This record gives sequence, structure tokens and C-alpha cells, in this order.
Amino acid sequence: MRRREFIAWLSGGAAAFPAFWPLASRGQGAPPAIQPTSAAADNSIGQVASMTGNATVTRGNAARAALKVADVIYAKDILQTDVNSSLGITFDDETTFSLSANTRIVIDSFVYQEGAHANLASFNVATGTASFIASLVAKTGDMKIATPEATLGIRGTTGIVEVPPAGGAAAPTVKLYPDADGHVGRIEVFNRQGTSLGALTQGASAFALRLGPGGRIAAVPYQIPAAEAARDRGALQRLSLTHTIGRQMLIQRQRLRGPGRQGPNNQRPRGGQNPRPQRTPQQRLNRPQGLPGQSQPRQRRTIFNEPKR
Repeated sequence: MRRREFIAWLSGGAAAFPAFWPLASRGQGAPPAIQPTSAAADNSIGQVASMTGNATVTRGNAARAALKVADVIYAKDILQTDVNSSLGITFDDETTFSLSANTRIVIDSFVYQEGAHANLASFNVATGTASFIASLVAKTGDMKIATPEATLGIRGTTGIVEVPPAGGAAAPTVKLYPDADGHVGRIEVFNRQGTSLGALTQGASAFALRLGPGGRIAAVPYQIPAAEAARDRGALQRLSLTHTIGRQMLIQRQRLRGPGRQGPNNQRPRGGQNPRPQRTPQQRLNRPQGLPGQSQPRQRRTIFNEPKR
């Protein structure tokens, strides 16, 4: 076979074979396998980490589409949960949202660059209840959550935003809770004109957003009832579980993007540009085994010198 014909045959044969990707473990508590995305098309900013019931996304001018675990999320997406449903999202900076039933949220913007100080994220809770764990964007840039009545400045913390259906008697509430490590952040509240209405700085503290004098919104201190506090604890437990799963999925996303390629928001995989290469199953099988925690002795070579004649 001529060289030119052989190259043409080889190219055509290679194109006929699909690419195979290893499947992640699907045991209980393990994140699902993430399907690879080409570098040119990968401008996603997060991923569905957990879901119960039904949830949908509206993207651009397209009709609402059903979501499932491991689906990617983009800026400008509109997320909606159905009755008796919940949805957990983890973003590329590890910020995590957990949406309760009948909640609608819009991702207005999200820009994250590891090590930078101009990161920003803006979310809009139109209706329903959204709990969140703010992560690197809030700590290195500007994170905001808007409601129909006010805008919240999130300064690295855990919280819950509740927006009742329009026309109801209940007022929207904003709650600040301690992080898992006990740290308490800060939530600043502004009206739609940008005027400061107050700040939450104590764990398990809250504001109710009510109409004040002249029809203006006021942030009124709110004592969280015992039944509501118990409900919040359940929501925060689900949020914490989603956060843990989402961080595991984020590691997979970073690996698929490659060690030398930054993500759509210019982020680098954790661990540096050259992470430790992963051994294949065969390499792990051939590795010398010893007692757990016992280092293996270095193999010594014995060199025999021929006697001089």
C-alpha cells in the first residue's frame, strides 16, 4: 500500500471510532459522571449538583427545558423548581444555591478568575426560597442577590432569602446563618435606589422587608419563629450536602478542562498548572504493596566490578 493511501485509510479509520470516557462511580454519595465538553463550547459557569422532583431551565429564547443532575448552567439562565421539588447548583467558585419548591431564580451574571479581585456574581430571586453558601466570588469580589424589593450585598457567608408570591400578606425575609466552620459573615441590604437599609452581622439574625413611611421599603429586624428555624435547619442541611457533592463535581469539571487550560472564567484547576498525574489501574496493581502507612524501602542496586588484570 502506498504511503499516501495508507495515511488516507488511517485517517478514515480513526474517525470511525468514538471517543471513550471513563465512567465515575455511581455509588451512594458519589457524584455522577460528567460528560466532556469541547474547549470552544465550554462557557458554562456551574452545574446541577442535586435535584428532587422536577426543575426546568429557560435559556435565551428557547422554551423551558427539564433539568437533570450534572447538567451545566450558564449566565442568564432562568431556573425554576416545581411543587414538591428542589434544585441544587454549585458554581465554579464553589458558591452553592439550594432552591426549594416553587422557586424561580435568574443568574444575571457570573465572572470568576482565580486569584483576581474583580470577580462578580449577580443573582435574582424572583419568588420562592433560596438558601446559599457564598464562596470565592464573595470573598474576592462582589456578590449580589436581588429581590423584587431590595438588593443584598453578600460578604462571604451562609444565608436564606425568602420571597413570598406577589400579592400575599407575608413579607420577604433575609436571614444570616453561621457557616459550617462557625464563621459568621455579613449581609448588607440596600433598596432598589442603592440606599443602605442595614446589615446582618449576627448568626441566626434576620430582616423582614416591609413598606415603611412614604411607601419605601425598610429592613425591619425579624425574630425567626421556632417552627421556621427548624425548617431552616433542614434547608441548610440539604444545602451543605449539595455543597459537598458540588465540590466533588467541580474537581471533575476542572480535570476535563485540562491542566494547561483555564476555564471559561479564567480559572485554573486547584493544585497548580501541573497536577500530579493519575496512575492507571495496571500501574497501581504493579506498585509494591506494604503495610498501611509504611513507606517502601528504596531498591538498592549492587554493582560488581571486575577485578583488574
